Amino acid sequence: MPEILAEVKVLEQECKQFKLDLTKLCWHMRGGLTYEEAYYLGHEEREIIGKMVEENFEITKKTQMPYF
Repeated sequence: MPEILAEVKVLEQECKQFKLDLTKLCWHMRGGLTYEEAYYLGHEEREIIGKMVEENFEITKKTQMPYF
């Protein structure tokens, strides 16, 4: 029983992190991606969009353009 409870806690934390990641992704997309759309993206698609966000953030830092 303790093993099951421990696994449930791990899964709850993973779920919470997943939702946080989706929320951040939507925020960075500035309305170009809804939370529901992000939820239905596959893992590879989320990775690709995340990489694009990181690249754009680095470009913004290098050019000293406002990001927020």
